[in-house]
Amino acid sequence: MSADSCDVLIVGGGPAGSTCARALKQAGLDVLIMDKAVFPRDKVCAGWITPQVVQELSLDLGDYARGRVLQPIDSFITGMGEQANAEVSYQKVVSYGIRRCEFDHYLLERSGARLRLGEAWKSMEWQGGRWLVNGEVSAALVIGAGGHFCPVARHLGAHLGKEERAISAQEIEFEMTDSQAAQCAVTGVRPELYFCEDLKGYGWCFRKGNYLNVGLGREGNHRLAEHVQTFARSLAAQGRIPPDLPGKFKGHAYLLYAHGNRPVIGDGIMIIGDAAGLAYTQSGEGIRPAIESGLMAATNVLAASGDYRRERLVQYETALRARFGERGEAPALSVLPAKLRLALARALMRTQWFARNVILDRWFLHSQLPALNLSRSAT
Repeated sequence: MSADSCDVLIVGGGPAGSTCARALKQAGLDVLIMDKAVFPRDKVCAGWITPQVVQELSLDLGDYARGRVLQPIDSFITGMGEQANAEVSYQKVVSYGIRRCEFDHYLLERSGARLRLGEAWKSMEWQGGRWLVNGEVSAALVIGAGGHFCPVARHLGAHLGKEERAISAQEIEFEMTDSQAAQCAVTGVRPELYFCEDLKGYGWCFRKGNYLNVGLGREGNHRLAEHVQTFARSLAAQGRIPPDLPGKFKGHAYLLYAHGNRPVIGDGIMIIGDAAGLAYTQSGEGIRPAIESGLMAATNVLAASGDYRRERLVQYETALRARFGERGEAPALSVLPAKLRLALARALMRTQWFARNVILDRWFLHSQLPALNLSRSAT
């Protein structure tokens, strides 16, 4: 049986993979996306995008909103534990809530790439100057976009789950009944974020139309389920969310940028999105870094003009550092003793000024960071 040949094989059809694929396809390359899931597929994620992401994707919001959830956000509640401390209103739309099952499927279909869905990556061999994947797909370049446990990242040398300070999260998203909606004080325009008292994570409750998303993420997974259940029970007792959440919380993991050291390039290989460990260090938000890494990778691929040796792909690695900083950069408060640092952080996070200017503007919305300029992203 002859191999299915392509210029670029992207393993993973999420936002990073589909964004990269679209940019390459528009430039005339033959792009194939392989994913073990069949889309639309369930994806655990709080799920919101900023106007910068809309701009980077050239997303037509009117088109996207037809038949899909697109929840405008103009304010937030933040707090410690399960107690609200600050309400910040922007009086303009600063983000949009989306459902990942819809968002990812939309981007994948829009990419224009050829698809091999329902097919897991199993093997990869170097043959005649090209990669042969699963013994069936021949590609000059393979891009790993398979999330935290991406097999291409593992092939390149990432020690998945070993010696990595990953964030573990559990969440649930469901469509509320009329009775549940009547017992839910959370509004769609105003997501709520509650930091753990030890500052090792945070929980959220976020309404998107008639869908509710509740979850909590923390560094490591020690007693995670207990933290999640305590958080959900407290919110229900306050009338923030309905008490009868259906089904079970689903788990996932991701790597914060400052904690990551995964290789992102090799001969004929690139790693993008969560597979590269690009989630923002303070918030854990990964959609924007994933999309931007896909665009930066595509820019480097096109500049390489078919020569995908490692030294020709190093521009992508340089672009990541220029955009997201050096790995392992310490936060400003790290110079203080641990107890003082924790006490100071708790006091700051309970103030209106810190909630708006640091937690929201810098950590979650990244409003200080303009949309990616592709003309400069990988040069």
